[in-house]
Amino acid sequence: MAKKKLTIDDIFNDDDFGLLDSKAKTSTVKSDEDRLIDSFEEINAFFDKNNREPNKSSMSEYGLMAKLKNFRENEAQKKILKPFDRHNLLGYVEMEKQTIDDILNDDDLGLLDADKDLDIFKFKHTPRPEERAEADFVAQRKPLKEKEFEKYEVMFQKVHKEIKEGKRKILPFTNIEKNLHVGDFYIMDGLLLYLESANLKKEEWEQKSGNRVRIEGRTRTIFENGTYSNMLYRSLGKQIQKNGKLITNTYEKIEQDLFVNTGLVKEEDIQSGWIYVLKSKSTNSQIANIKDLYKVGFASNSVDERIKNARYEATYLFADVQKVATYKIYNRNADKLEGLLHRFFANACLDIDLFNEKGQRLNPREWFVVPFDVIEETIQLILNENIVNYEYDPLTKKIKLK
Repeated sequence: MAKKKLTIDDIFNDDDFGLLDSKAKTSTVKSDEDRLIDSFEEINAFFDKNNREPNKSSMSEYGLMAKLKNFRENEAQKKILKPFDRHNLLGYVEMEKQTIDDILNDDDLGLLDADKDLDIFKFKHTPRPEERAEADFVAQRKPLKEKEFEKYEVMFQKVHKEIKEGKRKILPFTNIEKNLHVGDFYIMDGLLLYLESANLKKEEWEQKSGNRVRIEGRTRTIFENGTYSNMLYRSLGKQIQKNGKLITNTYEKIEQDLFVNTGLVKEEDIQSGWIYVLKSKSTNSQIANIKDLYKVGFASNSVDERIKNARYEATYLFADVQKVATYKIYNRNADKLEGLLHRFFANACLDIDLFNEKGQRLNPREWFVVPFDVIEETIQLILNENIVNYEYDPLTKKIKLK
């Protein structure tokens, strides 16, 4: 009789002594790093539930507050915990940058070894780098120095506070050109961001239905995790549209009257006046020797028509003037915008007495000792509806947060 052949199952089942029974050993011992992360996650969980940092209101909170304070003061621990800091509780942390050589050399298993005939840099189905459009450039976020980030951190904290108090709202972000403005705040990928500046221009391209114009340019965008980028204006807008929100601005009564409509000028928009900046040509030494002396005013019609008789009017210091800049105002109450500028620079107003041919004393109040670039910056802050967050310091001649 032929002997029955054993199968692999027969062999494994013939184990009367249980020699083949085994369980994978798992270690329940946590490393110091694991315990550190678990401790930090307790603070994250508290913030998730209460939407604030722990304070001294109870003993349990006090313990979490003490832990957070210790983490913030320990640079080594901050580097370990920063990847888990989803609420930016640790602020900006200088992380070590890994070079491409570090990545390629860290290959103990030889996964990156390849035969000579396998060229990973040959792409058959993708465009060559030189064929890619320049607009496809993806701006990488870079870390800000801690000192440099301080002023932005104050702004982000203020915005968080205003959202909590209901002074700002979080709304859907739709139209890029209508809603993406320098000086405004947004949320992208869960992070608060500030569009600090943008080098924008209108570009025209042909379409079958006719030529179209849109805004293009590169931005400087600050993120609340201590990084910044120079993303393209439209790329930034698309990313916010995809995974972000719009944060509204705060309003006072005058701003509600002033900011009737924001966005680009369209055919249906109505020009409501001009804001102009003038420099005096006076030969009066009291006036001629004053550096950074400018008049900021409003004209409902032509500025040239308004100033043609300047030498005869006290408001122009009885002298001809040089037109430095003019700004078309659309869909806004331009004379209220002028009034807002005057109040903003009230502490830098020229105080001088002039006398007309009849000997009457006159005191013009629309001249200000302010650098021109600061005036430009202020007008931009008004148009972006952020002027309420700032004030002018006549000692430093700079705009600062309130």
